[in-house]
Order: sequence, then structure tokens, then C-alpha cells
Amino acid sequence: MKFKRSHREELELNLTPLIDVVFLLLIFFMVSTTFQKESEISLQLPRASDNPNATVADKIDVVINASGKFYVNDQELLSNDVASLQAALREVSGGDREMPLSIRADAQTPHQAVVIAMDAAAKLGMLRMSIATTKSN
Repeated sequence: MKFKRSHREELELNLTPLIDVVFLLLIFFMVSTTFQKESEISLQLPRASDNPNATVADKIDVVINASGKFYVNDQELLSNDVASLQAALREVSGGDREMPLSIRADAQTPHQAVVIAMDAAAKLGMLRMSIATTKSN
């Protein structure tokens, strides 16, 4: 048996609708995408030098012993409240809010005493406050 071969047309794949769909998807994703701008904090960090510029008279040391007694530059305060500590800090600093303040507390000091010291410094607007610690062995 001999089959008759029929002449078939060649098949073509029309890419135009495919390209149209791809462009529509691209436009859809471009329009519907939201971009978030990450917030950044602008910081101006201090520079350190080899020469310490703060002398003993240019800083305030607040020492709190284990029983919660306050000492400002090695002078014991009569009362352990915010008002007396604030008055002592104002007297020692002379109203200078930029003077460094260091709080050194005993490990057994009540937490409230440290909060009182920080509160007194904050009420005076002291800008340079630090808490001194020691290195653990």
C-alpha cells in the first residue's frame, strides 16, 4: 500500500501575544511595587585624642556606696534625695551642662539610688553622663 502524502503547511508560533502579556506583567509589577526608604540616624561621633582633655577639676564623680549614700567629688551629702544631689551637682558644675559626669556605684547599691543620681543629672540637663564599671576577671 502506498499512502499518498499530503502537503502540510508549516506551523508558526506567533510570539506577539506572548510579548504583550509579558509587557503587561512587567508594567503591573512596576506600578504595584512599593519602595521603602530605610530611615537613617545621622550621628556625629566624637573624636578621641592621645591627650586627655578632662582634668580632675573638669569632671564630676558621683559615688554611691552599698548603703545608698552619695558622694560628689569625694564630699559626702547629708541627704540622699534628688534635691540635695541636684544642689550639689549644680554647685560643683557651676551651671556647665557640658561637664562630664561619672556615676560609680557599688555592686550592692540599691537600684533606686542610681536612678536618683541619673534623675538629678537629667533635671539639670547634664549632657555627658556615664556609668563607671570595672572589668570582670
